[in-house]
Amino acid sequence: MVSVAGASVHQDGETVPWEPRGHEQERNAMESRSRATDEKADGWRSNGIVWRNVILMALLHIGAVYSLLVIPRAKPLTWVWSYVCFIVTALGVTAGVHRLWSHRSYRAKLPLRVFLAAANSMAFQNDIYEWARDHRVHHKFSETDADPHNATRGFFFAHIGWLFVRKHCDVIEKGKKLDVTDLLADPVVQFQRKYYKTTVLIMCFLVPTVVPWYFWGETLWNSYFLASILRYTVSLNVTWLVNSAAHMYGNRPYDQNISPRENRWVTFGAIGEGFHNFHHTFPFDYSTSEFGPRFNPTTCFIDLMCWMSLASNRKKASVEIIQARKLRTGDGSYGAVNTRQEK
Repeated sequence: MVSVAGASVHQDGETVPWEPRGHEQERNAMESRSRATDEKADGWRSNGIVWRNVILMALLHIGAVYSLLVIPRAKPLTWVWSYVCFIVTALGVTAGVHRLWSHRSYRAKLPLRVFLAAANSMAFQNDIYEWARDHRVHHKFSETDADPHNATRGFFFAHIGWLFVRKHCDVIEKGKKLDVTDLLADPVVQFQRKYYKTTVLIMCFLVPTVVPWYFWGETLWNSYFLASILRYTVSLNVTWLVNSAAHMYGNRPYDQNISPRENRWVTFGAIGEGFHNFHHTFPFDYSTSEFGPRFNPTTCFIDLMCWMSLASNRKKASVEIIQARKLRTGDGSYGAVNTRQEK
C-alpha cells in the first residue's frame, strides 16, 4: 500500500510528490458518482436486498443454462473464440485489476495497461477504481463486517449473496479511509471509469458476439449466448469461487490463523488465483504463489510481458521469508521444502 508522510508518497522505495488537494477533489468526484449510482438503485432496494441485482443475476444464469443447449449447434471456431474471450476476461481480473492495480505487485507500461483495462471491461465486474478499492478493504479487514464478501457469513454470501444486499456500513466507511492516490493518478483507470458503461457494452457484449458472425458466419444468436452470456457467467462464478471456496476449503501451509486456503480447483479455474493462503500471507507477491509460473497462467502472462519489456519490477517474497513463515504459522501441509522457481 502507499504510505503518506508529510508532502510525499512513499511508493516502491521511491519518494514522489503528493498533491493532496487535486487528488482529494478527484476522489470526492468519484465518491459522488458512486453515491449517485447507489441512489438510482434505491428504488429497487427493500429491507437491504438489492432486487435489481437479484433479478439480473437470475436472468443471467437462466441464460447461461440455455446456452448449454446452443453449444452443439455452434461452429467449433465459436467454441474456441468463447474460450479465448474467457482467458482475456480472466486476465483483465487476475493480471489487471487484481495483481497490478489492487496490489501493485508489478509495473506495466501504457500499452499493457490499456489492454488490461479493456480486458477488465470485458469482465464486467465493476470498474478498476471501485474493484481495487474494495479489494484493498477486503485484505485489510478480511473476514470482518468491513470485508465486502465476508466469508464468515457463509458460502452463499461470500460467493454471490454479497451482491444481493446493501454494502455493510463498515465497508463504505473503511473504504473512504484507504489511500487510493495511485488509482487516481492513473489516466487509464480514470478513462475506464469515466466511460465504463460504453467500454462494457463494447468489450463484454458487442466484440464477443460480432466477431464469430463477421469472420466465420456464425449466427448472432449462437455467438451471443456462447461468447457473451455463457462466457460471462462462467467467468463471474470462477472469480466468486476465490471469495467463497478459497476461503473455506483447502489447506493453510503459510498461516493457519487466517481463513484463506490453498484450493487446487480454484487455481485451475481462476488461472492461478487459488493459492489463496499464500496470497493473503504475502499479498505483494506478483505470482500469488511460491511455485512461480507452475499451475499459474497469470504468472506466465506477466513473465511474458516482462520479457517483451511491457512490464517490470515484479515483487516476490524471498525463499527465506516463505520458509520462516511456514515453520512459524503454517499447518505443516507443505513441509519445509520450498519448490518455488526463482527468477
